[in-house]
Parts: sequence; structure tokens; C-alpha cells
Amino acid sequence: MSGQLSLPSDLVEVGYVSGAFGLQGWVKIHPYSSTAGALLEAKDWWLAMPAAIEPVPMQRLSSKHQGEDVVAKLAEVVDRSAAEKLKGALVKVCRSDFPTLPDDEFYWLDLIGLAVLNLQGDRLGIVRGLMDNGAHPILRVADESVAEQDLSRHERLIPFVEHFVKVVDQTAGVITVDWGLDF
Repeated sequence: MSGQLSLPSDLVEVGYVSGAFGLQGWVKIHPYSSTAGALLEAKDWWLAMPAAIEPVPMQRLSSKHQGEDVVAKLAEVVDRSAAEKLKGALVKVCRSDFPTLPDDEFYWLDLIGLAVLNLQGDRLGIVRGLMDNGAHPILRVADESVAEQDLSRHERLIPFVEHFVKVVDQTAGVITVDWGLDF
């Protein structure tokens, strides 16, 4: 592991180990992102086994796309048997290790919690989550007071497309949308 022993405060779950790959101790990871940028760039990973209290640090030596998955060689995994024991582990990396995006692109996790205002200045709620309908992402917007189990009954689903989303100001913590209160 490259010098960092304490558990980072900005860990983000980016995928899970789906099995071993080959005979040399490589692991296969199913990424939650289609680009898998964090898996391919972060040198330090943290693997959380289902029964473990805290994730275990691992140093990524190499990684590459293998179809829709990512395969990786970790310094601490020496053979196929060791790789097979990691099946089911959640893979986490530091948010600070994510690749930088162009100005008009955003990581979903950075949008969660932002206030959503319409063009008239009405507060519609906060981004409680996002989902993908195949064509584009959709903001799940609801008031902070709405319980998670009631979210589907009280949320606004706003397509995350230029036609409706006018400004995303992460610094101010606000997304401005062309969306009425009655939608």
C-alpha cells in the first residue's frame, strides 16, 4: 500500500469483485460506472468483505477493461486462490482519486444533496438520487424531510438534459431547472 494506513474519509463504492481472472492473481471487478475511470486510475483501492468491519487497503498495480468489467492486478493478491477469496468484496476508492471531468460533466455522487430551484426561484427540493432510463439520467428531487421509504410518492423526476437543467453550480450547491411547481 502506498503510504496510507488510516481509513480515508472520502471513500466511494465504485464496484465489486465478481471473481478471479486467470492464474496470476488478477481479480475481475464489475464497475458501477460504464467508464470505470476511478478503477483504472486510482492507485489505492479499499476492499470491503461482506463480514468485515472496515475495508482493507490494496495497491493496484495494473488494471484494464475486459468487456464490461475491469480486471486488475493487486500487489497483495499473489495467486488465483487469493483472488477467488475476494469474490463479493466491495471496491472503494477515494473521491479525490476520481479522474477530472470536463466542465459540463458531473459525477452523480457530486449532484446528490444539491438544492434544486426553478427559473422562478421556487425551491423544488434537493437531489436525493439519480437514475438512468437508458436515454439520459433523471434527477430524483424531493424535500429533505421526505423519508426514504416515501420518496417514490413525493419525488419529482426531472430529466438531466439541457432542455430542463439550465445551470449546475456545485460551488453554490444549486441546480437551476426549467420545471414548474405543478409538475
